[in-house]
Amino acid sequence: MTLDGCTALITGASAGLGAEFARQLAPRAGVLVLVARRVQRLEQIRDELTQQNPDLNVHVRAADLSKQDEVSSLADWLGGEAFAIDLLINNAGVGDRGAFASSEPARVSDMLSVNITALTLLTRRLLPRMIAAKGGAILNVSSCASFLPMRGFAVYAATKAYVTSFSEALRMELRNSGVSVSALCPGPVHTEFDSVALRPDEPSRSAPEFTYASPTEVVRAALAGLRDEKP
Repeated sequence: MTLDGCTALITGASAGLGAEFARQLAPRAGVLVLVARRVQRLEQIRDELTQQNPDLNVHVRAADLSKQDEVSSLADWLGGEAFAIDLLINNAGVGDRGAFASSEPARVSDMLSVNITALTLLTRRLLPRMIAAKGGAILNVSSCASFLPMRGFAVYAATKAYVTSFSEALRMELRNSGVSVSALCPGPVHTEFDSVALRPDEPSRSAPEFTYASPTEVVRAALAGLRDEKP
């Protein structure tokens, strides 16, 4: 798809890959809709982007995607604002590191809700309009953890396996529809993930530095892939 003048919705846009998607899309997009829990961070990013790109229209929406009623409220708001979203970036995600038997049930529930349920429901709400318009793209941020079970990341890796499988199935369903679907499956990236996923009682462990990519590199490659898509 062409990114010029697109209307993009980015979840998890207050930091990490989500914020980087917003920054790299800003010079080309017509409208950005940024969603995350931390509205103050979203407003800071909005102010930064609009100062650098005066013609860009940026909307922010605070939403906790672990709560299904807030996902529904977000979808209703999008419909009420008449946003014609033609690029959906399902970037929001929750992680956890450590043995499943000692995991916090609330954290497990949040991973399932954000990584699977919210992503699926938002896609369901926005996809029919893309099909009717015969154009658009959905980019689901998955992980290389989706390719195999991972000790210490049992639930996280399983949720990302869902994201990758779901994306591949949708891509097959939408062939020749004008709508492209892709899954972004990076390895370690320098974001807040390691600090947020780490439990207080877990020793600090990370992959070797040479395995890490920067958010800038990952997002640049993802957007280049979208531009090259031929759905």
